[in-house]
Amino acid sequence: MTEIFNSYLYQPILAILIFIYKNFAFHDFGLAIIIFTLLVRVIFFPIFYKGAKDQALMQYLQPQIRKIQKDYKNDKEKQAKELFALYQKHNFNPFSGFFLLVIQLPILIAIYQIFVKELNNSAFDNLYFLGLINLGERNLILVVLTAFFQYFLAKISLFSSKNFSQQQQEKEDSVYFSLSKDFNKITVLLGPVLTVIILAVLPSALALYWLVSTVFSIFQQVFIINKKVNQYQAK
Repeated sequence: MTEIFNSYLYQPILAILIFIYKNFAFHDFGLAIIIFTLLVRVIFFPIFYKGAKDQALMQYLQPQIRKIQKDYKNDKEKQAKELFALYQKHNFNPFSGFFLLVIQLPILIAIYQIFVKELNNSAFDNLYFLGLINLGERNLILVVLTAFFQYFLAKISLFSSKNFSQQQQEKEDSVYFSLSKDFNKITVLLGPVLTVIILAVLPSALALYWLVSTVFSIFQQVFIINKKVNQYQAK
């Protein structure tokens, strides 16, 4: 299994990063990471886009899901049938996020291992980004920036959820909705907190990769919201 991982993921990704570093990034490791990250996001755009679109749709469906769960809380079989009918109507697979994560996880692990293990690789003779930040060391500024954009991305997603279903939410039980809002607040804060905890002890090369990927996700999320919100509300 390890040989397969090294042969088909680790080594090819490392070779691509080295190629970008030598030929397109002017031997600037930070620029190489940015170009590499954008390349990854473009290549896997359909996967990331599907995940973000399903997330937006899930947020739109939340009021209806909660209503079904409330109406049929004592009849689990009927509840399951109604939820299945709702998902089928909107062509939504509630497990798609899990499948997309499984597909992405090996790639993320490979990238993580490269940034941790290969910074002393002789191919990378300059670990600085624009001559200012040593990406082989920890950098609090990059960590904080990444956490901030993670928070901003979560707020955008939450804001889109409110826009999609505000009228429906207003009709819900106030106590239930209050719990939902509290959960949303926790979710918005959890991502940035975990980001700081994880990245604060790792080389800042990983923080830069995460930062660029998050900024890309923000633009992607805005694109999805602008494209889909009217479509959902028209249904």
